[in-house]
Amino acid sequence: MSLSIIFMGTPEFSVPTLRSLVDAGHRIVAVYTQPPRPGGRRGLDLQKSPVHQAAELLGLPVLAPVNFKDPEDRRRFREFKADVAVVVAYGLLLPQEILDGTALGCYNGHASLLPRWRGAAPIQRAIMAGDKKTGMMVMKMDKGLDTGPVALTREVEIGETMTSGELHDRLMHVGAKAMAEAMVKLEMNELPLTPQPADGAVYAAKIDKSETRIDFDKPAVDVHNHIRGLSPFPGAWFEMEIAGKLERIKVLGSELAEGAGIAGEVLTNELVIACQTGAVRLVKLQKAGAKPLVAADFLRGTPIATGTRLA
Repeated sequence: MSLSIIFMGTPEFSVPTLRSLVDAGHRIVAVYTQPPRPGGRRGLDLQKSPVHQAAELLGLPVLAPVNFKDPEDRRRFREFKADVAVVVAYGLLLPQEILDGTALGCYNGHASLLPRWRGAAPIQRAIMAGDKKTGMMVMKMDKGLDTGPVALTREVEIGETMTSGELHDRLMHVGAKAMAEAMVKLEMNELPLTPQPADGAVYAAKIDKSETRIDFDKPAVDVHNHIRGLSPFPGAWFEMEIAGKLERIKVLGSELAEGAGIAGEVLTNELVIACQTGAVRLVKLQKAGAKPLVAADFLRGTPIATGTRLA
């Protein structure tokens, strides 16, 4: 036996779940994704989303409405007469008519331990806050923002140097397995639903460009969490003068280190930087338009003298 499923997702994070449902033998009657966006080297070409590309390779029908305001889009969704919709990082809020548009409802794979980190950027926010663990939750969607009852939870430890990119890759595979398991239980009418607790809700706001600059005038642990939480994208950064020109340097990796000094001061020739309290070692850096380099290689081309102040 199998379910007829409408799959809804957009980025690379969603692709393993789509493939896991196909591999499990479910019938994917339609794939919904965000419309093609400008991209390419010059930003002039329309590029299909990773889910769109994966669905085409799998021979699945793809729909990419801008939203569901058009009654025709809502009607088409209902006419698939699917058992269930599976939603992973789709990128659109679903109206009630869509939430009610399948026999068994819509189930979302969300990358946090709800109710902590509801919203757009749960992976980055968990690391930036210094959380020691997070996870994937399968949740039955309701009209609220990540407020529905939870069906299945899989916890994941967050290592001390783990970046958001590394955690993203770990969670997308954990989430794929979790959703496949949840659909088996749903098909057997054995999927429990537990309301989220009223306490502990935290909103994971989308990362804003204004918060990406590194502030060394904070405790080292906060600086370290900020760097790894924004790595590899959009990337935390500082500015320094290179050949008489102020340039932005992204920091894509760091670790806590011993040392003390004025906040932002380079303490050693291994890029140990003083913070408000403690210090961090910068271990991977990237100049604009260049590839990421480990600190030793970066310093060969861009020496940074001990005593320099980074800001």
